[in-house]
Amino acid sequence: MNSAEEVVLNKGTPGTPCPIAKTLDVIGTKWTFLIVRDLLLDGTLRFSDLLRSMDGISPKTLSLRLKELEEHGIVTRTVYPEVPPRVEYTLTDKGRNLEGIFIELKRFGLQL
Repeated sequence: MNSAEEVVLNKGTPGTPCPIAKTLDVIGTKWTFLIVRDLLLDGTLRFSDLLRSMDGISPKTLSLRLKELEEHGIVTRTVYPEVPPRVEYTLTDKGRNLEGIFIELKRFGLQL
């Protein structure tokens, strides 16, 4: 499906994975959502920047969430050959496509 095709909200076909459920499986966790939000706002961030920006997340959880986002093609991880190693995370085009969803969620949240 290309982005120009009309998308209609429906329940789908039994036995076929729901696209909404698939999206929520990838970005629906609290920390994952906040990671994507920070990368949308700040562009490229280092692990330590992300860790500082999310009060309460453990390094292990952050590492796991970043790895999941990378596996789904939402985040790219760049390692620079320095001592100590510098690692930066950036949203891919696919990840940046989530911006509209985040804006609509913010709009809805402002009305609550």
